[in-house]
Amino acid sequence: MTWFVDLLSKTEPVTQVIVSLAVMLTFGFLLTRITKLAKLPNVTGYILAGIIIGPYCLNLVPANIIGNLDFISDIALAFIAFSVGEFFKLDTLKKSGVKIIVLTIFEALMASIVVFIVMYAILHMSLSFSIVLAALASATAPASTIMTIRQTKSKGDFVDTLLQVVALDDVVSLVAYSVAISVALASMGGNGFSFNVIVLPILKNLACLVIGAGFGFILAMLMKVKHSSDNRLIIVICVLFLFCAIGSLLNVSPLLGCMIIGTVYINVTKDEKLFLQVNYFSPPILLLFFVSSGLKFNFSSLFAGSSVISTIPLWSIGLIYFFVRIVGKYLGAYLGCLTIKKKKEVRNYLGLALIPQAGVAIGLAALGARTLGGAVGDALQTIILASSVLYEMVGPACAKLSLYLSKSYSNKLEDIVEVEEVKPDGQEKSAAELLIERIQAIEKANKQNIPQETKEEEAFTEAGEETELEMYFNDFRNRNIRRRF
Repeated sequence: MTWFVDLLSKTEPVTQVIVSLAVMLTFGFLLTRITKLAKLPNVTGYILAGIIIGPYCLNLVPANIIGNLDFISDIALAFIAFSVGEFFKLDTLKKSGVKIIVLTIFEALMASIVVFIVMYAILHMSLSFSIVLAALASATAPASTIMTIRQTKSKGDFVDTLLQVVALDDVVSLVAYSVAISVALASMGGNGFSFNVIVLPILKNLACLVIGAGFGFILAMLMKVKHSSDNRLIIVICVLFLFCAIGSLLNVSPLLGCMIIGTVYINVTKDEKLFLQVNYFSPPILLLFFVSSGLKFNFSSLFAGSSVISTIPLWSIGLIYFFVRIVGKYLGAYLGCLTIKKKKEVRNYLGLALIPQAGVAIGLAALGARTLGGAVGDALQTIILASSVLYEMVGPACAKLSLYLSKSYSNKLEDIVEVEEVKPDGQEKSAAELLIERIQAIEKANKQNIPQETKEEEAFTEAGEETELEMYFNDFRNRNIRRRF
């Protein structure tokens, strides 16, 4: 459909941007209707939408627009990192203790170590590519795993451990990426590992963390004053954008800093509602980000080797990465559980539930592609995008299998709901009576658990109602003042 791009290229630049964004939003939404039928996460639909409307399929978005969508990545990553900070609650960490932190470090970094050994030592790929890809291997997408837990109504020690690990996993990934990208840039610079190449970026990142903590305290102070929901959202977006601007000036990634802003804010204020409001506001931005990632998917490089990285075709490297990361995740989770002395059910099957990979990994890959540039950056983003689609296809099935094998849920009625097996007069109930009572108990529970609004929707609705009430009382007060005078 080159005629569409040719026609669009003759219009004003503003028209090109608006039409391109409209096409991205429309196709992103439509593809999720299809992936939903296949019970796949929305992220998969967004990536596929980007590939379909990209230059290798329908070619509906002009190349000059695709090349100028980097600002969407920065905005989306700021929101993602800020949301990750919510999970780093000190009171929760005190309850779970050091054991969960140890387990998370094991499962995240073991995947990175195994991927790095295979890519660098066995396949002899460049250090810059190997170390950044290894850092990205540590990230896990919690959405599909949490969705599976809710669908199966699983519970128990396995589920509690899994939820705590996936909450902290992205924190480890952000730190690992920040270290890896500094080493990668040093190896590509040609000046060796000097002070300016290694120490200076680390000092800049530390300065960014300190500034981020300061921004977190400022955000907490600003939110102490009662604001309308609109102003709360405006304030948090201003803080995140301003911090991203400082990160750009210092030439460092703002990811860790944005995460620290969220961490400081949640620990100082205990205000979860702000995160819910941000999460309810951000889906269109995240949709545009993932669709734009799909637009940059390079089909030609997928079937060709690169002298900069390796002569092996990228699709082969992607498949190797896909399987090696699974091995690393499983091995890391197993050794971590062994170290903190978890039960056999948790130890044997936790790794299966940590396979999905999407949001954070794709975001970091986009940032890494822009930072490293050239063939290395393109290869990095292509492999992560392709493997993420595969992970999101097999991830939910593996998560469900792990929940079943760990006995976190059961398909047997007697395990799902408990009823009294003896009548008040001491006589045992028949099998038919027990079956009827269990079915009635399940129906009663389902009626009580009819899904209402999500927490994000509730937070936004409450905030909207507060704004309407405030406007009503202001209007009422102003009318009374006018009557007096």
